[in-house]
Amino acid sequence: MHLPTLSTGVLALLLASAAASGQTAPAASPASPAGPASCPRIDIPYTQFRLPNGLTVILHEDHTVPIVAVDVWYHVGSAREKPGRTGFAHLFEHILFEGSKHVKTGEFDTLLEAAGGTNNGSTNTDRTNYYEVVPSNALPLALFLESDRMAYLLDVMSAARVDQQRDVVKNERRQRIENQPYGIAVLKLPELLFPAGHPYSWSVIGSMEDLSAATHQDVEDFFKRWYGPENASLVIAGDFDSRAARALVEKWFADVPRGKTPPEPFFAPPARVAGEKRVTVEDKVQLPRLYMAWLTPAHFLPGDDALDILSSVLASGKNSRLYKRLVYDLQIAQDVSATQDSRALGSIFTVTVTAREGHNLSEIERVVQEELDRVKAEPPSQREVERALNQYEADVYRSVEQALGKAELLNAYDFAAGRPDYLNEDLWRHRALDPKDVQSVAGRELPDDARVVLSVVPAGKTELGASVRPAGKGGPR
Repeated sequence: MHLPTLSTGVLALLLASAAASGQTAPAASPASPAGPASCPRIDIPYTQFRLPNGLTVILHEDHTVPIVAVDVWYHVGSAREKPGRTGFAHLFEHILFEGSKHVKTGEFDTLLEAAGGTNNGSTNTDRTNYYEVVPSNALPLALFLESDRMAYLLDVMSAARVDQQRDVVKNERRQRIENQPYGIAVLKLPELLFPAGHPYSWSVIGSMEDLSAATHQDVEDFFKRWYGPENASLVIAGDFDSRAARALVEKWFADVPRGKTPPEPFFAPPARVAGEKRVTVEDKVQLPRLYMAWLTPAHFLPGDDALDILSSVLASGKNSRLYKRLVYDLQIAQDVSATQDSRALGSIFTVTVTAREGHNLSEIERVVQEELDRVKAEPPSQREVERALNQYEADVYRSVEQALGKAELLNAYDFAAGRPDYLNEDLWRHRALDPKDVQSVAGRELPDDARVVLSVVPAGKTELGASVRPAGKGGPR
């Protein structure tokens, strides 16, 4: 699913703020539809304004517990990089924790820990986020820390600091990808799905060669281009007074200078997999794993929501089709998953299956193909779709239980849909789906002749891969 929770994040189209500069946005758009009776409205009241330097600010008061979440999104991810200069967005995720003009190296964490707070950040293809969760009386501290690294990071960024964090990121790549079982798929799938030069054709962490070649000037130019207030949004959610919080935001952020070059629109030509690509790679793994991946509609485009539900029907829970057949009935698979990874420039639908000892991926693929053909030929049952919708709604309710979850939702929907309160419309568009919509999207968006079939097998055992397409009925895209 692409629900923008802490774990998944959401992928952006363009920042299209609902409020004009300096104005307050309504808590909910008057044009919002009432929604299906079966899907009650979730209200997250907010005010929204924009500082003269372009920083978008969203405030949500919730006095349930004395905690405040501060969530800053920079609207830059790995897709804003250039071929030959990849990995910069993730590199900055690390650099921004290393101190700024008024915060010495190491103090960012120690100051927050002393106040009883926590912090972290993450990077994906379309955005980078940083957040703090603190007791309500520590809100001024969190805002000071975020403003200082937005305004004064370059004052202390040196070639030595870039080299240090470059080495940290390269070591992370070794640990989390190169030496991680099946980590090679993280690198191979983008290359196979997208044409060379496409913003999604490289991994978020970047290549070793590009990280090694990056100069201090390259890194400084990237920061100046993308990390200004006009390309960021700040959400504060939790136990605070909105008037006092606005005064604090203006105190700490109003004098942050706007970037010199406005970010250009986020765009790339639609990508399509030319035919079926079958690739087998060897890795240091014990069991073979199959990846079947398709390029699918971008976030919020028609079909994106139905693919969310299809992924759940296929592989979410022990009663899902693929789990029941592969893991429970036939006992030929160790695990199975399906995801619709919704992104701004085009999404990715992936079915992933790890075989059990003694079974190969051709055997696995035959069963997956049978289930894909079945859902293309006949709609899933109403009960299957209802279960998937219930799971989707449960994820939403889990997200709004905590201040940080609500902060992420507000930031994500403003970023992707141009409205912080778009959560209800997102719920309602899913609730409006029926089994025929799921059948239709499977036939239209998951063709046999435009996909990647990647087999990751133990070293020296390429015969375990899915090298030949099984017989099927999949139609054209």
